[in-house]
Amino acid sequence: AASKLEVSMPAVVEVESGGTARIECNFYIPGNDSYTYINWFYIDHRNNRVRLCHITGSEILEENMDYKGRLSVGEDKALSISRVTVLDARTFVCQVGAGSHAEGENHTELHVYKVPEAPEITANPGGISVQSSDIPQIAQCVSRNSFPHPNITWHKNGEKLQPEDKKVKIPTTLTRESSGLYTVSSTLFAHVTREDRNSLYYCTVHYWLRGQIRTVESQRVNVTVFYPAEHVKLQVMPSSALVKEGDDIKLVCEADGNPAPVFSFYKRELENSWQDLTSLADTNSGVLNLHGVNKSSSGLYRCQTLDLDDMRQMEKDVELVVNYIEGVRVKMEPSSPLQEGDSVRLSCDAHSPVALDYQWRDEKGRKVAEGNQLFLSNLTFETSSNFSCKVIAPSVPGLERSKQVAVAVQGKPRIVAISSPLYVRQDEVVNLTCKAIAFPRPSVHWNVNGTAHEYVENQHIASNLTVRVNHDLLRAGAMCRVSNALGVSEKHIQLLDQKTPESKGVIIVAIIVCILVVAVLGSVIYFLHKKGKIPCGRAGKQDITKPEARKDKIVVEVKSDKLSEEAGLLQGANGEKRSAADQVGQSVVHSP
Repeated sequence: AASKLEVSMPAVVEVESGGTARIECNFYIPGNDSYTYINWFYIDHRNNRVRLCHITGSEILEENMDYKGRLSVGEDKALSISRVTVLDARTFVCQVGAGSHAEGENHTELHVYKVPEAPEITANPGGISVQSSDIPQIAQCVSRNSFPHPNITWHKNGEKLQPEDKKVKIPTTLTRESSGLYTVSSTLFAHVTREDRNSLYYCTVHYWLRGQIRTVESQRVNVTVFYPAEHVKLQVMPSSALVKEGDDIKLVCEADGNPAPVFSFYKRELENSWQDLTSLADTNSGVLNLHGVNKSSSGLYRCQTLDLDDMRQMEKDVELVVNYIEGVRVKMEPSSPLQEGDSVRLSCDAHSPVALDYQWRDEKGRKVAEGNQLFLSNLTFETSSNFSCKVIAPSVPGLERSKQVAVAVQGKPRIVAISSPLYVRQDEVVNLTCKAIAFPRPSVHWNVNGTAHEYVENQHIASNLTVRVNHDLLRAGAMCRVSNALGVSEKHIQLLDQKTPESKGVIIVAIIVCILVVAVLGSVIYFLHKKGKIPCGRAGKQDITKPEARKDKIVVEVKSDKLSEEAGLLQGANGEKRSAADQVGQSVVHSP
């Protein structure tokens, strides 16, 4: 057992700013005697003791106004300080007096901490040149409101940067605010290379918390790096191999410097002279626009760059090839005028720097053959048409040309259709039609007066004649005469009288009457036969067709056509059938 008064306290107590610190004071008095008094002190910056409170029995006497309202003593005599600030980071002493046992004391270091705010990083806004002689500023990092003060380190692409003579400098500024908290500012100075255009920089703040080092990182920042161009590229957009006449293209010049240099464009002319095209280009973006290029646009183009920082020039050339098809021609053999039955060969040719394919199409656009020749045999007027040779460059999509040729078959006119026979009525207005085919274009003449309208399509011609039917036209008909320089063709149009509906009715009535008469006569003959007036035996057989002098004998002669012929009478009005009287014949009754 201890023979003297002993006081035990924790060496360190940590508390966050704004919290409550509890400092315990445990003591042992020999013989389990009671304490006489307890004093709490703190050590100021001058290393002087300042008493906070005096405890005797159950009475607590506060003596320091700086802690008024923030101190409290527990039943175990532990000292509690509320609303701790960084100014409370001091050494606190607990002193215990116990009469004859004299007094004892011990102390505790109160550590107050404040976690720093997230660091603020600001990159150099103006950009940095790789050719800078001085070490340029990359970025600045600031950590605010922390206690105790933290440390700041710098990193590039995840690697820690260390100060290096004439290459890397990291000065740091420490400021203690009126609140007692610290603000730390660190600035990174370092040389850059063109590879640093994609580098990411950040700072890390290191601080102590509960006996351990903690860290917090800033955002990543990138700085603008200026460097001269090392390579220049000039290309045709779209690809040079696919450019054709009429296209709009761009010559795009690119340099790998920053900032971009000034661009100039030229085209090589004869005798190695160069035409300046800069006025047609965007010198900032390095684009030369060429609209509607043609064969003469082909050639060597040059892009020239000028770096305004060191006035260094670079250049790059590109060959522009404009694909084209020219000189499309069609040759016809024989070239003399063609007659019906002839044959002809069409040959197509064109010039181009690329391979060509040929197609033949008719006037309706239908493909009729492939290859550069088309052979047509046994020509007719119907064969006459406009054929086109379509020239295609398969390797250059959209590059094609066409040439049209007319295959005209000559001959005298041939009448292919007339409106004959034509059934008409007296005084009726009718249209007479005559269609023919011929080349050269023929003329159509009628031998009767009327109003004519002509329609022409290719080698076909049609004439419509509007006339009023009269007796002479009905009797003689009309003649269509078609002629050109190679001959004449003509055809006759027959006009037939069409009966009126009234005459049809009379014929039908006559047919019905005749049928009734035949039926009555048949009934009379049958009745006489039944009465025995007409003998039917072999001995009494008589020829009823031979007339006799007896008054009671009746001789009947009947001539009639079949019913199908009777039905045909309904068409008699068109002039082709016989009259009803001719078809029925006659019924003759002889009486004595």
